[in-house]
Amino acid sequence: MTSTMLAARLHAINEPMQIETLPIPQPRATDVLVEVKACNIVPNLGNVLATYAEWFPYLPLPKLPAVFGLDASGVVTAVGSHVGGVNVGDRVYVNPGLSCGACRACRSGSDQNCNNYTFMGYFAFGERGQELFDAYPYGGLSQYLTAPQRNLVKLPDTVSFEEGARFGYLGTAYSALRKAGASPGATVLIDGISGTLGLGACLNALALGASRIFGTGRNQELLDDVAAIAPGRILVTNDDTDLGDWVRRHNDGEGVDIVLDCLGPGAPVTAFTRALSTLRRGGVAVDIGGMMERVEVDMFSMMCSQKSLLGSLWFSTAEAQEMAELAGAGVLDLSVLEHHPFPLEKINEALESLPARHGGFTNFVSIP
Repeated sequence: MTSTMLAARLHAINEPMQIETLPIPQPRATDVLVEVKACNIVPNLGNVLATYAEWFPYLPLPKLPAVFGLDASGVVTAVGSHVGGVNVGDRVYVNPGLSCGACRACRSGSDQNCNNYTFMGYFAFGERGQELFDAYPYGGLSQYLTAPQRNLVKLPDTVSFEEGARFGYLGTAYSALRKAGASPGATVLIDGISGTLGLGACLNALALGASRIFGTGRNQELLDDVAAIAPGRILVTNDDTDLGDWVRRHNDGEGVDIVLDCLGPGAPVTAFTRALSTLRRGGVAVDIGGMMERVEVDMFSMMCSQKSLLGSLWFSTAEAQEMAELAGAGVLDLSVLEHHPFPLEKINEALESLPARHGGFTNFVSIP
């Protein structure tokens, strides 16, 4: 193996990434070295690189120059001296969520609640994020990266690297459904079902046995494509004016068990409150899209009807492994994804073309 690799590195905000030759990192005792085979280009990456420093100063980016790339899948090519249960040649997805490993949240297995939780190759949630960026400086827009062994999700042979590179958005939805108690026979409303996050929620809800899935969106053609995945089980609308009435007309007079809000930061608060109106007594609403407007909630009504409102961030490696097994068994059907691979050297052109996509069906991936 050579000692150098190619990586796309950002030197300044709002400037193109530069393709550079860098040393291949060496895994520490409990780390592994992964040869990247695919890295998903998330639709939000352009915003992160252009506006996050201004919009979300409390979500610090790594010091520049930096190698970004959130969702990488590949093959283990070297293991540290203290690594067990992981072998050279294993096909893996790398969960980019890093935590300090020592705080109360980490010791209890709740890594996402660590005050220093950090996305390798993306951004951090705490002041000490740079320490974790320094420990794991390479995201998926490189030929190799190092990662803690505990962050690896083993991919079944039937799950492609391109599908594995989509696990970030898929896993976010899977974790939210699990938090909400999704089970066979559940009914779910997905606000923004035709987007990248919403489609992942739909596929996971089907895999977990939801009997009826309701979805909202703006593009009727995209909505029709989503409904065609499971005719009869998926019902969609582009008119959320009387969303609660529409759901109950098609759900035997009942509200839904679960609402997943997948709308992004720029979505209007009215869309969220209309989605809340579809919940049945005892229902659970989970926000995973990150809408920025403040929501007014009638807490007395929530109390009396025993409804819950949760926020859910990312997923655990254990949840991602569960999801991988569902995909490997064919229960989670990822065949609807439309992969659009491009060489790492074309990363800047790819970012410019991201808006031209088939909603959540499109899967842009960098292939180093």
